[in-house]
Amino acid sequence: MRLIKAIQKAKASLQEDIAAVFQRDPAARNSMEVLLTYPGIHALILHRSAHYLWNKDCKFSARAISYGSRMITGIEIHPAAQIGRRFFIDHGMGVVIGETAKIGDDVTLYHGVTLGGVSLGQGKRHPTLEDGVIVGAGAKVLGPFTVGKNAKIGSNAVVVKEVPAEATMVGNAARMIAASTEADSESSAQDKPQETPTNNVPDCPDNNKNYANQLSTKRLSERVDFTAYGLDPDSEDPVAEAFSKVLSHIQQSETRINELQTALCKLDPTFKPKDCVKLSVDELEVISNQ
Repeated sequence: MRLIKAIQKAKASLQEDIAAVFQRDPAARNSMEVLLTYPGIHALILHRSAHYLWNKDCKFSARAISYGSRMITGIEIHPAAQIGRRFFIDHGMGVVIGETAKIGDDVTLYHGVTLGGVSLGQGKRHPTLEDGVIVGAGAKVLGPFTVGKNAKIGSNAVVVKEVPAEATMVGNAARMIAASTEADSESSAQDKPQETPTNNVPDCPDNNKNYANQLSTKRLSERVDFTAYGLDPDSEDPVAEAFSKVLSHIQQSETRINELQTALCKLDPTFKPKDCVKLSVDELEVISNQ
């Protein structure tokens, strides 16, 4: 009887996991494809088996399954890690989840994510991810702290401190982007009494000392949105931007050198200036296009 219940529970859990894939991956086409070709599903099935054995004090068997899972899927999950329902690992390669990590329901991890520790002591060393958390590709969450419900961690971010619920963390070291939603703006606008504008320039309310900070935060949240891969269609090409800065610096240096040579010619009539190789028109177009 226990075996039948265990099988039914495992089946229901697997069906939930497959349904979660369809909700979060538009590339998924059918259940058979997901079951046979998605390494995140394979790693999750094997982890649940290993976690069961770990709790039954079959430590070696659990570690053997965990090791085999890493060899097959490229995903390393310690058998003691606690994982909730509808957990989804997209792509999967390079994901590492430590021994004392705790993951809530409806959490999504992308490839290259590490849920690691920063100490060698016993006890809690790894993070806790509450329900609905999304961790972008290559992000590192290190330490025994909590990432709040529905928080988002951007691509390649390095998080080493507590993350509030609904927050978005980006960068290395990660910084928080305040969540300022349109709903909040609309509700605050409704609560605020209507005023008749006297000119085209909006006045700063005298009774709101934090108005400037709120406005700055709102503009920042509107400008920077979370994306799992760190880029969006409006992002500039980072390589072209770097070349633009280098070429701009070279152009400024050439101008300065010419000014210095002109000054030296006035001081010493025998000084013969040397012509620098000028930047081509094509090179300068890169600067003008930025």
